[in-house]
Amino acid sequence: MGKRIKHFKLQPLVNAQFITTSFATYEQEGIQKSWEIVEAHDSVAILLYHKEKRSFVLVKQFRPAVYLNNENGMTVELCAGIVDKELSLVEIVKEEVEEECGYDVPLSNIEKITSFHTSVGFAGSKQTLYFAEVGERMKVSEGGGVDHEQIEVVYLPVDDAKKLIYDENIAKTPGLMFAFMWWFERN
Repeated sequence: MGKRIKHFKLQPLVNAQFITTSFATYEQEGIQKSWEIVEAHDSVAILLYHKEKRSFVLVKQFRPAVYLNNENGMTVELCAGIVDKELSLVEIVKEEVEEECGYDVPLSNIEKITSFHTSVGFAGSKQTLYFAEVGERMKVSEGGGVDHEQIEVVYLPVDDAKKLIYDENIAKTPGLMFAFMWWFERN
């Protein structure tokens, strides 16, 4: 993980697979307005707590968009995925846990926390957040993702989570920070 990135450049987006850009025009209180919008898939994410390790199971991966504003583009995130299949949201999150983190979690063990909108200034996609406890007997693989995702599974001790929330040197998502706050409020 963390291999050096070479030959990074931006190009016009042609034949997009996961997003669509749009130009919205509308009237608000008699004033004509416009806004640039990115239409993107909704997503699911899950806070995983490993009972035996007393740790959160997170993923670390390279994000090209973060690379533009961050020295190495590496992020620490919840296990997550886009909603692009004909499955229920909980079935999608279960599949993502196995693909990214290597745990087979029964559907009945996955608890919905809430849903919220992300990137509201330009996209407004909805993310549904879940929680599950995992243990070693649920481990079925090393994880790492599919389709060359190169995901590294990270075990963060519960006692280090608050420090991570406020560490500005680590790129992370608001969903991760919200999930940690939910955890600490609940426990």
